This record gives sequence, C-alpha cells and structure tokens, in this order.
Amino acid sequence: MSDLLTREEYQAIAADLNPASMSFIDGAFRPASNGATLEVTNPATGEKITDIAACTAEDVDFAAQKARDAFEDGRWSKLHPSERKAVLIKLCKLIQRNARELAVLESIDSGKPIRDCETIDIPEVIHTLSWHAELIDKIYDQTAPVGNDAVAMVVREPVGVVGAVLPWNFPILMLAWKIAPALAAGCSMLVKPAEQTSLSALRVAELAMEAGVPRGVLNIVTGTGPEVGEAIGTHRDIDMVTFTGSTVTGRRFLHYSADSNLKEVVLELGGKNPCVVLDDAEDLDKVAEQVVSAAFWNMGENCSAGSRLIVQAGIKDKLMERIQAHARDWKTGDPLDPQNHLGALVDQGHFGKVAGYLDVAKEAGHQLVLGGETVEDRYVLPTIFDGVSNSDRLAQEEIFGPILSVITVASYDEAIQVANDTEYGLAASVFTANAKKSLRAAQALRAGTVTVNCFGEGDITTPFGGYKQSGFGGRDNSIHAHDQFTQLKTIWVDLSDDAVDGSVD
Repeated sequence: MSDLLTREEYQAIAADLNPASMSFIDGAFRPASNGATLEVTNPATGEKITDIAACTAEDVDFAAQKARDAFEDGRWSKLHPSERKAVLIKLCKLIQRNARELAVLESIDSGKPIRDCETIDIPEVIHTLSWHAELIDKIYDQTAPVGNDAVAMVVREPVGVVGAVLPWNFPILMLAWKIAPALAAGCSMLVKPAEQTSLSALRVAELAMEAGVPRGVLNIVTGTGPEVGEAIGTHRDIDMVTFTGSTVTGRRFLHYSADSNLKEVVLELGGKNPCVVLDDAEDLDKVAEQVVSAAFWNMGENCSAGSRLIVQAGIKDKLMERIQAHARDWKTGDPLDPQNHLGALVDQGHFGKVAGYLDVAKEAGHQLVLGGETVEDRYVLPTIFDGVSNSDRLAQEEIFGPILSVITVASYDEAIQVANDTEYGLAASVFTANAKKSLRAAQALRAGTVTVNCFGEGDITTPFGGYKQSGFGGRDNSIHAHDQFTQLKTIWVDLSDDAVDGSVD
C-alpha cells in the first residue's frame, strides 16, 4: 500500500465515485423486485451517497435458486481446485488494483477512518482471500484405519448454498472472512451486507465477476434484516448461514434454522472483553498503548474491543497516567482526514445508543477521566470512566463505542473472576511479566482468543470466535473456517473376498 494521501485528495476521490446501487444476482445488477430502495448516507456528513435496492423475500428466492443452479451444475463447485484458486488470486489482484477506490468507498459508507481502511482493512481483505485461495489445493482428505478388507475414505465436500449476513463495523473485511473460505470450498453464496454499508460488497461482487467467478455463485442481496436477513435464515434451499453481528440477532438465526430446514448455523457475536493488567506488568507505556488501541480502535465498534480495563490497585495510578497520555493522541473527526484515528459512528441510531451510555455512566456516579463528550451528533470522543463495578451496566452491556470502563481489583484471583463474570467470551488480554502466571491466566480466561502482553485477534492462521454468548457453531479465519463450509463424507469400499462382485459379464 502506498503512502496515505491528503484529506483533499481523498475528498476528490470520493467526489468522483459512482457506487453501484442495485443488488447483484446471477451475474448482473438488478433492482428489487418491487422497485423499493433505501437511502445510503455518509455518516460523517449526513449527505446522501446513493439509493440501494431494498430487496424482499422474493429477491432472496430468486438469488437462492440461481445459487442452487450454479452449485448443482458444477460451474464452480466441480471446478478443479487449481482453477478456483486461479480465479480467487485474480480477484486479489483486481482488489489490489482498485484498493484506493475501495478504501474511500468503505470510509464514506461506514464512517471508518481512511487511515484504517487504507492500511488495515483492504490489505487484510487481500490477504484473507489469497490465504484461502492458496489453501484450496493444499488440503488432503483422509483414509481411516479399517484393515485390509476395506478402504474407508473421509472426504470434504462443499456444504452447498451458503447465506452470509454481515455486520456494518468492518463491511469489506467481514465480507472477505465469509466469501474467501466458502468460495474456496466450492460453495455458492447469497450475501446480505448491512443496509448501512452495502457499497463495498457490491463493488467486490463486480470485481469477482471480472475475475472469473461464474454467474450465480456470488450474489449480493441488499436490504433490511426483517426483509432479507430473515428470508435467508428461514429459506429451505439454503444449506448454511454464517452470521456476524449482535447476540440478540444471532439467536434469531437459530430459531430460523429450527423452524425451517435445520440448516447449519455459524455465529460470531458480541463481546465485553477484558484487558487484565497485573501489578507485575512491565513497560507500562507499551501496556497503555495497547489498552488504548483495544478500547478505541474503529471507534470501539468492534466485537473484540477491550472495553473493560481490569487493573490491580498497586499499578493502577501509574498506568492511568500513561493511558490518558496515549488516548489524547487519538484524534476524532472527518474520516477522510488521515490525521484522525476515530471517525463517525455508523448512523444516528447507533450514535444515540452510544451517547446514551455517557448519561448512564454519569448518573451512576462513575468518575469521568477523559472525554465524555459528543461532537456534531456524529462523533463520540474517546472516553474513560473510572470507579466502575463489574455489576454496572457499563461493565456488562456491549456499548460498541469508544468508552472504556476501569475496574480496580486487589489480586490475580479477583482479576480472573471479574474478567470471566460476563455472558460473553470472545476475546481477552492479560499483561504480566511472569510467564507462568500469563499461561495460567490464558487457561483460566473463558474466551476464544486470549492475547498475552498485547491486544489482538490473532491472524488469518488462527481461528476467531467466542465462548458463551459470543459465538456458536464454528470459527472465522484459519483452516477451521474453510472446514465449516464443507461436509464430511465417508466412502466405504468393501474389499473382502466374500463381497458381492458387481461386474457385468
């Protein structure tokens, strides 16, 4: 990725964009069957970007049929693995060629800072697609140890037609997390992007068609959750749904599956993730940098955000000084200004929800350490509240905004108990100089990803998902993500002497 441009240069690129506005089904852009549309606005300005198709169950039916046709005739599912790999590698090259356009499109559509779109999101999209593409012809199936009288093969087959329902916080990256392993496995797909952030998915689908993904294999059905998401969840000819979003909505997909065809369901849901800092932690400046990044990256609109700082009393004052110093460097403002670390919250509804937690905290008497203010009814400044108890709303509810709650504990045991005292279990971090203690903590923390002396989510090689109400049924990333888009089949061949000879004379 080349160096970042100026704000004015990004604004010029944004002004020249002409984003697709219709759904993408069976290799073509199409309006909703009833002609309805939804207005898409720039979260940072409130200005209209375009109108997208407000699809209905009828459009889902059409897309599902086209995806089924594509899957059954084998135009993608039966391609040689090396051919699917070549197409996905070409898609990576096309995304790289259009990287800046996609970054700006993502920024104006979601409110995300352009610096993140350019340096994190788009490069990770390319890496995710290329990693799964390269995996296609490197996975071997198995034979079982059944003796000399039979051969038992255990083989992977694509699960079929997959519905993917995406969140709005990382629109293009979550698209890649879903389509890369599913397409690599040979599946056909219906993708429902969040209605707030559909534009990058439509552009990627167009590039996928250019790369050689056959028509009907990757379909983007735009619209609302009640109209499109529910229709995908209840559809009897969709074999699997993969969903990233809130725990409340995730539960609905389990009901949809039970009430329809018992389709497989994989859910990556919310989090209320702890950063545990023990009193023997070293290099507090680095710890503070990691805590700030965990809390405020992507405006806190991140399911793995470290929104609870659980810190031992003996080290707290020194750490809080450094945290405040680092947090003040996180500038908030126009997402197209590369100097800004935080952009606008995704829409007015979500802004109102996050801003409401500022009032909740103040009414509860929590000590405001930093921030606590909003700007232009679009931005929430990085905010830190101290004196929070783990039973408080601020510590139990997923805010999905740049608000950090500080909880003071007396001991290691109390820190672990508080960290696990949540209905979620997506991610956790522990900071300590004691190697034995770090491993004990990593084992004790009930989370799908535990990082030691850093904040992160692992990388493409490591599975990402959660315990408890943070996930269900599978993981994103790694070979485990690829496998969840496949079914295992046993093929048993009897070689015994008394087996029936099926030859014809």
